[in-house]
Amino acid sequence: MTTVIATQDLAKHYGTVHALDGLDLTVEHGQVHGFLGPNGAGKSTAIRILLGLARRTSGQATVFGEDPWERAVDLHRRIAYVPGDVSVWPNLSGGEAVDLLARLRGARTNDPGYQREKKRLLDAFQFDPRKKGRAYSKGNRQKVALIAAFAVPADLYIFDEPTSGLDPLMAVIFQHEVARAHANGATVLLSSHIMSEVEQLCDRVSIIRAGRIVETGTLTQLRHLTRSDVSFTPAGATLDQVSRIPDVHDAQQQGDRIRLAVDSDRTATVLPALAALGIDDLRVAPPSLEELFLRHYGDDLATLEAAEEGGRDDTAPTTRRERRALKGRA
Repeated sequence: MTTVIATQDLAKHYGTVHALDGLDLTVEHGQVHGFLGPNGAGKSTAIRILLGLARRTSGQATVFGEDPWERAVDLHRRIAYVPGDVSVWPNLSGGEAVDLLARLRGARTNDPGYQREKKRLLDAFQFDPRKKGRAYSKGNRQKVALIAAFAVPADLYIFDEPTSGLDPLMAVIFQHEVARAHANGATVLLSSHIMSEVEQLCDRVSIIRAGRIVETGTLTQLRHLTRSDVSFTPAGATLDQVSRIPDVHDAQQQGDRIRLAVDSDRTATVLPALAALGIDDLRVAPPSLEELFLRHYGDDLATLEAAEEGGRDDTAPTTRRERRALKGRA
C-alpha cells in the first residue's frame, strides 16, 4: 500500500512551547484516517506543516513522498483542504468564491463537467451562491470551502474541523460527500473532535496528545483496548454470582437489570458463563471511540471537575486561562 502522509519524530516549537513533540503519523492510500485530539493537542499545527504553511523545527514530514515545505505549490494541486474557520472575500458572491478556489487548484470553471458537479453540490448543501461573502454566516462560509473542495477531484482531502458551524443535516451531507470521494479512490485525513463523525467515516484513527500520537489503529483494533458494556435481566443469576466470574468488572444492580463491564477481547469467555447462570434480554454495547478518547484525556477532565467543585489540588489549573484551555481539551 502506498503511503500518502508520513511524519517521523516531527517537532514544531514556538519558543518554549512544543506544539508538536515527536509526532509519528502514517496515512496510507485510500484510507479515511481520523485525527483526534482536543484544542491545543497539535492537530492544526501538524496539518499546517503537511500543507507547507509552517516549517517544521525537526523531524521528517512528507506528502506523496515530497517535502511539503519545498513542494507546496505542486502538492496543492493534488490536495483539497478545508479549515475549521473559513474566511471569504466580502465583495465576491459565494459562487464566484467557489470558482476562484477551484481555479487555484487548476480547474477550468467553464467546463460542463465542473459546472454539473458544482450545481449538484450547491443543491446538496442548500447553498445560495448569489449573496456576497460579507452576508454569509459561519456555516455558509464553511459551505463555500466544502463545495469548492468537492467540486474538483483531489487525491488527498485534508479536513480540519470541517463541520464547525454546520447544522446536523449539513453535517450528514458532508459525510455523504466524504464517502463519495473515498469511493472514487481519494485519501482523507479528517481532524475532528466529533466522535460520531469519526466513527462513521473513518477506517483508521490516530489520537494525538501533547504533540505526539498516543494511540493508532483501526476502530476494531482500538476497541480491544477498552471495555464493552453488558447488561441483562437475571433469570436465576445473582449479583454475587456474576461478580465472581473472571474478567467481569464493576457489576452492579440497576433496577431489574444487572450491568457490568468486560474487556472486549474476553467477551466470548464471559457470555457463556453468564448464560449458565440464567439471564434474559442480554445487551452488549461495544466501547465507543469517545470512551477510548477519554482513556487519554479523562484525567484532564477529572482535574477540571475537581477544581470547579472546590477540590483543587496542587496539579489543578490555577488561572482562568488554564481552566478555559482545559475545558477546550475535554
